[in-house]
Amino acid sequence: MAVKELNTKEQHYADTMKEAEDLVAKAKEDMYLISHGIKEKHNKYGTYYLVDLQFYFDTPKEIMEAGPEKEEEPEDVHEGIEYGVNQDGTVELENNGEDE
Repeated sequence: MAVKELNTKEQHYADTMKEAEDLVAKAKEDMYLISHGIKEKHNKYGTYYLVDLQFYFDTPKEIMEAGPEKEEEPEDVHEGIEYGVNQDGTVELENNGEDE
């Protein structure tokens, strides 16, 4: 079964408000975007913007509820050899009339 990512959070850096708005506009083109935000931050070098984006990838109910896929048995499965254990602890192979 393949691993599928269901939700993602991204954070981007922008120098100007225009760049931040462009990042959000580009992200809005994606149908899986569920939330976005622009935070204005300040440090000793000036003002910058952090753009938070959150995506949710919907998965069909049938895939989520289905169990793991069962692997098929190989065609050349060896069934083993029939044997019997005597009361004294010795083991006898049962040949069933087959010669090897």
